[in-house]
Amino acid sequence: MRVVSDTSPLSNLAIIGRLDLLRQRYGEVLIPPIVAQELAALSHAGGKVEIEMALRVGWLIVMPPPVGEALFLGLDPGEEEAIRLWRNLPADKLILDDSLARQAARMLGARMTGLLGELVFAKRAGRLASVKSEIFRLRNEARFFVSREIEMVILAEAGEIP
Repeated sequence: MRVVSDTSPLSNLAIIGRLDLLRQRYGEVLIPPIVAQELAALSHAGGKVEIEMALRVGWLIVMPPPVGEALFLGLDPGEEEAIRLWRNLPADKLILDDSLARQAARMLGARMTGLLGELVFAKRAGRLASVKSEIFRLRNEARFFVSREIEMVILAEAGEIP
């Protein structure tokens, strides 16, 4: 399965030491060069080491989108380039967290997941004991924002609330 990711899911998983969940699920994750640049600028030392290791080992792969059409979706450059790469490969799935980017990708027909969806999958696959504890870590260590409403939906999907 070909998967393309934007910066946020990768950087946040790296910060909490869970980046390897993507390797375990997909084998390889493709990123455009601008996402690689954004990841290289990560200020969290431990997260930066995880990203560098994934690139060095070769399961996180930098792949430029074909030269050509720009989408001009009004998104962050990393999000737009990830969507362009997904669209031009084509890839099976796109990993995005930003709601506007997800909306734009949905209009283009993308099959998507996000960081929280990946945590739910990992829990169901027996790779995580608790999604709730990972959300706590994301908030406190990565300064990741998730609304209480979304958190409740995700925890229900993970079977952690009745």
